[in-house]
Amino acid sequence: MNELFLAAIYCALIAGGEAETRQPYSVGYNLHYIRVDCETPTHVIELGLDKRSATDSVHQALFAAQLTGKAPKVVMIDTDGREDQYEYQVRSVAAAAGVDYEVFDKDYLIRWQMTSYLRNYPTPGAGGS
Repeated sequence: MNELFLAAIYCALIAGGEAETRQPYSVGYNLHYIRVDCETPTHVIELGLDKRSATDSVHQALFAAQLTGKAPKVVMIDTDGREDQYEYQVRSVAAAAGVDYEVFDKDYLIRWQMTSYLRNYPTPGAGGS
């Protein structure tokens, strides 16, 4: 599973947000854009696998928060069941910067997506037909 797929599962099924939103900003006379991994009505969320590439997640979340006025959040997707040096760094920096931080196991996200259809049925005897 790649990061984009796992981020889409988290965004749609857990956060209830929109994946890969585009946010504009200008510098001088030039218009630039960033992509936010997941955006909800209240948060901009950056997701990363437990790899070195995730170490810029706090920066990205804070910059997106500055552009949108929403709260920043970082979600780490754990691939090996343990906190490694990159997860530790991201968690520590997020705490120091006051950024919400959460970890989800990649297998949990996959199972959540595979069983999502079961959560859409009404509870028997709860007034449903």
